[in-house]
Amino acid sequence: MTKLLTADAGACFERVVALSEGKDDLQVMHIKAMANAALAAYHEHDFARSYQLCQQTLRRAGASKDTADPYTRAVLNATFARVLTALGDVELARKHALTARDFAAQSQMPRAELAAEVALGLTEVELVELVDVGSTRIQRMTSMSRAKVRSELVDTLSAAVSAYERAGQPDVALMYLHELLTLNKESKAKQVLMHHHQHVARLNRSQRAEPDAMDNQLRWQQGTLRGKLATADRERIKNLGQLVEQQALAAERLDDTTGEHCYRVGRLASILGREVGLEDDVCFLVDLAARLHDIGKLIVPDAILLKPGKLTPGEREIMETHTVAGWEILGQTNIPQMHIAQEIARHHHERWDGTGYPDRLATTSIPIAARVSALADVFDALTHKRPYKEAWPVADALAEIKRLRGRQFDPELTDIFLDLVPRLQREHGDLDRFLAEEAKHSPFIQARERIARALKGENPEVSVFELRR
Repeated sequence: MTKLLTADAGACFERVVALSEGKDDLQVMHIKAMANAALAAYHEHDFARSYQLCQQTLRRAGASKDTADPYTRAVLNATFARVLTALGDVELARKHALTARDFAAQSQMPRAELAAEVALGLTEVELVELVDVGSTRIQRMTSMSRAKVRSELVDTLSAAVSAYERAGQPDVALMYLHELLTLNKESKAKQVLMHHHQHVARLNRSQRAEPDAMDNQLRWQQGTLRGKLATADRERIKNLGQLVEQQALAAERLDDTTGEHCYRVGRLASILGREVGLEDDVCFLVDLAARLHDIGKLIVPDAILLKPGKLTPGEREIMETHTVAGWEILGQTNIPQMHIAQEIARHHHERWDGTGYPDRLATTSIPIAARVSALADVFDALTHKRPYKEAWPVADALAEIKRLRGRQFDPELTDIFLDLVPRLQREHGDLDRFLAEEAKHSPFIQARERIARALKGENPEVSVFELRR
């Protein structure tokens, strides 16, 4: 399946089922058509019809192993698991999801693995004892979809929204929903260009005036999630973030002796997010998550981090591993709110044109949190001294970002960013001080400053414990 299936697509599959019924030489096609029709019915929320088709297809596929390959069986069992989950039979759903995973392993196809793992994750978020396991599983599959199975990204994002909503994390769910709305808008635009090229302008105007059914459904879901944000516990999330914040500061110890870079990046990324329509609670999460974007540099040798000249290809390869390393470090925290931080850590060096790393994602396949963080990170890095460069004037940094519009950075976000920074300067004067305000309250930054003064002989009362850390 290359997109969220419509009723028309489902009708086509049903027609193939009818035409191939009872024809021995078309049994393989018959079973595949039934499996696709079941999936189409599921996406149309016709769970009764999907349930019926899944049962019929499973019986026929089980009658002869020659009529269904492992991939088809994996997708079929995954679809049935999702239908059963929607109908409330989680125990049976989980059994079919595990069966789907076995067939996916046999098929060795990423799309089959994706379908099985998403189905399994959706069953897990329905169980209190496995809710965090399930949301983490679907988050991994979202990353996999971005990198390997982009044709299924809409469906995977939709599953992520549902999973995080069920897990009681509306802020994370809203982040994924924002991307889902954007992808739906892009999909409609592509359909207009494909089928009605001569009437693009007129149809675009009418689409803006009358959102389609999927838009309406997503907007309704957005309103529901916003209502749940009122009960979100900001302090709890903030405290969870502090568990790894110290390690993030340690990762920046060579590039930024003040420890304020990650705070400036977090706040600027969150402000940019607010400018593009992300909810306040989501921006709060981005602020905390973006602070951890370079935590993977903990594994990069100091000789490479401090090298004043150009890196060799081998050194560059080592440096680039910090993105995946950051993803893995944050994944080990087992904190669901860190999932957005994981995406930022992994993807803040992706490029709009698809030439970035580590997964060579392009355009809106790059998570929105990573796109806003990338702009904030590059701007802050350019405007501050590093071991390998002098600080650039703000005007020069903005000119460079403008030059990279549509190549390294999201063009729409870039335009907003180029207007935002001068406005913040006018409103706050000292931009660094404004963006790093939160750093002044960080116990880790305060400890670092005391250590620095002690090493200069200015504060002999600093504890031995702090010096040893």
